[in-house]
Amino acid sequence: MSGEPRPEVPDDASRAQPDGARDACFCAPAQPSLGLGVIGNCAFSALIDARGRVVWCCLPRFDGDPVFDALLDPSERASSFAIEIEDFAESRQRYEPNTAVLRTQLFDRAGQGIEITDFAPRFTSRSRFFRPMMLVRRVRPIAGTPRIRVAVEPRFEWGAVAPAVTRGSNHVRYVGDGLTLRLNTDASISHVLARQPFVLNRELNFLLGADETLHDGVADTARHFEQETIAYWRAWSQRLAVPLEWQDAVIRAAITLKLSVFEDTGAIVAAMTTSIPEAPHSGRNWDYRYCWLRDAFFVVRALNSLSEVGTMEDYLDWLGNVVVDAGGGHIQPLYGIGLERSLPETICEGLPGYRGMGPVRIGNQAHEHLQHDVYGNVILGATQAFYDHRLLRRAGLPEFQRLEQAGEQAVRVFGEPDAGMWELRTRARVHTSSALMSWAACDRLGRIAALLGVPGRAAYWQSHAKTMRERILREAWSDERRAFVESFGGRDLDASVLLMAEVGLLEPRDPRFLATLDALERHLCDGPYMRRYEAPDDFGKPETAFNICTFWRIDALARSGRRKRAREIFESMLAHRNHLGLLSEDTHPVSGEMWGNFPQTYSMVGIINGAVRLSAPWDTVI
Repeated sequence: MSGEPRPEVPDDASRAQPDGARDACFCAPAQPSLGLGVIGNCAFSALIDARGRVVWCCLPRFDGDPVFDALLDPSERASSFAIEIEDFAESRQRYEPNTAVLRTQLFDRAGQGIEITDFAPRFTSRSRFFRPMMLVRRVRPIAGTPRIRVAVEPRFEWGAVAPAVTRGSNHVRYVGDGLTLRLNTDASISHVLARQPFVLNRELNFLLGADETLHDGVADTARHFEQETIAYWRAWSQRLAVPLEWQDAVIRAAITLKLSVFEDTGAIVAAMTTSIPEAPHSGRNWDYRYCWLRDAFFVVRALNSLSEVGTMEDYLDWLGNVVVDAGGGHIQPLYGIGLERSLPETICEGLPGYRGMGPVRIGNQAHEHLQHDVYGNVILGATQAFYDHRLLRRAGLPEFQRLEQAGEQAVRVFGEPDAGMWELRTRARVHTSSALMSWAACDRLGRIAALLGVPGRAAYWQSHAKTMRERILREAWSDERRAFVESFGGRDLDASVLLMAEVGLLEPRDPRFLATLDALERHLCDGPYMRRYEAPDDFGKPETAFNICTFWRIDALARSGRRKRAREIFESMLAHRNHLGLLSEDTHPVSGEMWGNFPQTYSMVGIINGAVRLSAPWDTVI
C-alpha cells in the first residue's frame, strides 16, 4: 500500500559522533528528537529512540514522575535506559507487524550487530488483562560478537533525586521515596552497575518494574511475556475493520490510540509527553498527559469506525463518573486520568526542556477554563452506545437521563463567552466551535430520545437544536469574509468551523460551507498544512501547522467532492510521519519537522479518519 513511513531513521539519531567525555568507543547520546517509538500496555508507556535508548517513561502511570527523562534533558545527567553497541555505525527500527512490540537493530563499523526487543506485557491471564508495571528489554546478537554497554539510570522527582541502589544475585533495586523499581536480569549485575562494556554472545533479558520477585526464571518469563504480548496484539489487530488502502498506517494509528488508554479507569490521554514545544523556542509548552473530553471523543469515534468498540465501553464508564460528579453543573474540559479535578500547573526548574527549550510544565491550567464545547463532546462520545447492539453494556433510559444533565448545561452556556477549544488564556469570546457543539448536544439528545420512545423529550431537545442552529448560521457568518468565522460577530478565520460538516450542522456542499473552505485554504494553509487560526494569541501568531486541522481539511475536501486533492494532502501527511508511522501535534511547514507533544492522539485519529474517508471500497477488489 502507498503512504507508508520512510524506512530510514533520522540522521541525527542514526549517526552520532563520538564524545571525548565518554568512553571513546561509544557514542554520545543523539540530540533529542521525535524519531521515537512508543510501547505500552494501557497502564503506562515508554518512548524509545532510534538507538534503542528509553528516553521517556512515567511511572506508575502516564501522568506520573518520569523515571527516564532524557527527552527533556539533553545534558549528560539525563536519565535513560540505554543498551549501546561499541563503535556504533547505524541503526534500524521497526515494529513487529500489527503489534506494540518494537525491534531496534544496532550495527558497529565492522558489521556486527544486535537486536533489542522492547515491549510492555499485555495479554489475557486468569480471565483478566495482565498489564503489569513492567518494561521488558531483550537483546541478542544478530551478527558477529559485538560488545555492548548497558546503562540503567533512573531518577525520581523530575530528575532531582538519584535513587539508592542495592543489588542481589540476579536483580538491582532502585529505591526512591514512594517508588522502588527492580531490574531482574540474567546479565552480569557487576557489568550493569559499573556500565562496563562486555561481549554479547547470547541473548540477555532485562525486566524493569515493580519491586517484586519473579515466579519463574528471567529468560523464561521474558520469552513467555513476549510470545503472549505478540499474540494479544495480533489478535486485537485482526479484529479491526480496516479500509482497503493504507492498512498498515491505520493499524499503527489504532494501536497507538489503544496504547493511550488508561484502562484502570477508561480515561484516554491526549499525548504521552509534556512540554514538547509547538514550535521552536515558542514557549508553547504544555502538559498533555491528561484526559480531554474533546480529544477522547475523537479517539473513541475513530476506533469505533474500525469496529473497536471496547475502548468506547471503558471510556463511557469514566465519562459517566464525570457527568455524575458534575451534578448537572460545570464540566471541566479535562481531568486527570484517575478523575482528578485539580491539575495545578507548575514549572519544573530542574529540567532544561526538549533541546533546551523550556519551560517544562507539570499540570495544566486549562482545567480551570470555561470551554463550552465540552458538553457536546460528552454527548457525542456516548451517542453510539445507544445504537450499537454489539455492546456488552448498551445504554438506555437511565444513561439518557444522566446525559440530559449535560445537555441542560449546554443550553445554559450557549452564546456565552469562553476560552474556546484552542484554550486561549487571555481572551474570551462566543466561539463558533463551542456553540456548534452545544447544538450537537441537543441534536443528538433529540435523536436518542426518539430512539428510546420518549417523544416529549425528543421534541424538547429538537426545539433547542433548531433555535441554536438558526443563531449559529446567522451570527457566525461574516459577509465581509464570505465565510463562517471563529466567533459570533467576529471576522477572524478558524479551522474549527470545518467541524460544521463533520457533526452535521451543514451539508458539505452547502455554498456557505464551500465558501468557508475556500477562504480557509487561502488564508490558513501553507501547502498541504493548515494552521488553527489567523489571529494572534497569547504567544503571537502560530508558526506551525496543527495536524488535526490538516486532517479536517482533508475530510472537508473529500465530503465536498474534491477527493483527488484530499488524497494528495493525505499522502503528504503520511509521508511526514516518523520512521515508525507516528505523528506529533504539529508540523513545521518549511522544514517538515514534527513539533508538539507526542504521539498526539488527535493526529493519529486524523490518519484513521482520512483513510476510512478516502479509501477505495473492498468490493473493488473482491
